[in-house]
Amino acid sequence: MVFHRSLTRELTFTAVGVFVVLLAILVTTQTINLLGRAAEGRIANEAVAALIGFWSLGLFPLLLILTVFISALVVLTRVWRDHEMAVWLSSGIGLKDWIWPLLRFALPFAAIVALLTLYVSPWAAYRSKEYAEVLKQREEMSAISPGIFKESGSANRVYFIEQYSALHGTARQVFMQEISEGKVATILARAGKVTTNEHGERVLELSDGRRYVGTPGQADVEEAHFERYRVILGEAPPTIGEITHIQSRPTTALLASDAPSDKAELAWRLSLPAACVLLALLALPLSYFNPRSGHTYNLVYALIAFLLYQNALTLVRNWIGSGQLPPATMAAVHLALLALTLALVWLRSQPAAPLTRTLAALVRKA
Repeated sequence: MVFHRSLTRELTFTAVGVFVVLLAILVTTQTINLLGRAAEGRIANEAVAALIGFWSLGLFPLLLILTVFISALVVLTRVWRDHEMAVWLSSGIGLKDWIWPLLRFALPFAAIVALLTLYVSPWAAYRSKEYAEVLKQREEMSAISPGIFKESGSANRVYFIEQYSALHGTARQVFMQEISEGKVATILARAGKVTTNEHGERVLELSDGRRYVGTPGQADVEEAHFERYRVILGEAPPTIGEITHIQSRPTTALLASDAPSDKAELAWRLSLPAACVLLALLALPLSYFNPRSGHTYNLVYALIAFLLYQNALTLVRNWIGSGQLPPATMAAVHLALLALTLALVWLRSQPAAPLTRTLAALVRKA
């Protein structure tokens, strides 16, 4: 039908714009956060782009769900506001006839959300955790931002470098000051690199530099020139083992597990595609707009409904994870929202009347 094609086209164009705006806002916010942490030396500069990519992949399911809900709500509200809905209703097309176009719009998004939630997001979470562990193993040098003084984890050394090459793992123009047994050792070197010796200890290898050792306030300063100088930083960090974070576990592992936390995570992942479809349907009755009033209270109601639905899913997931409820309880939340949506669609399909009068008529019939 004509209104099917026009509605699908408008929903698609609106969804593209909404998704781009949401993604730009969230990625910009996260980029500013990560750049601030990199400027403070808390993470390596070369890690910013990778962490943003992993974080974006993990956030895509929620972005798509919000895109579907906001797009359907905005488009349908415009249809009511511009009196197009009145024309379609007078032509014999009821609100129930809008359900299939909304499903046709939301189901592809739900399929993408299912793919991302079940496979891509766990992989992205795992890779993000793995990358963070790799950075921890190089934190003595690679976590130092060029041009910033950085204190070591043991708080007895201070580093400063001018340049760092992530490809070769070497630093140029290294300054290091160490306090040991009441004496201060200051080292200036052209290059430095962190390696691991045969005893499993991390060693800072400096080349072509000078070392000054003395007691603060006294003139007993010793100066020495060296071509190679090694400083033991400590024991090597453990190699990367199995990352057991629940969000990074593969879906196949969750299916084979009987742990309540794994069941809760599996139920949460399966609930996101269903939430995408149900929120698109919920936008149909919530988009009702009275052009004569000029008030967009429906947007407030939609926001409240989304927050209640999201919090209900989160609360049920926590209860499932603690073993208080079975995993099937998650489906009850979706069924409750579906029943509410169908009831609101039926209510909006009735002849126009004040809400109190409609409810009173229902009570008399009952």
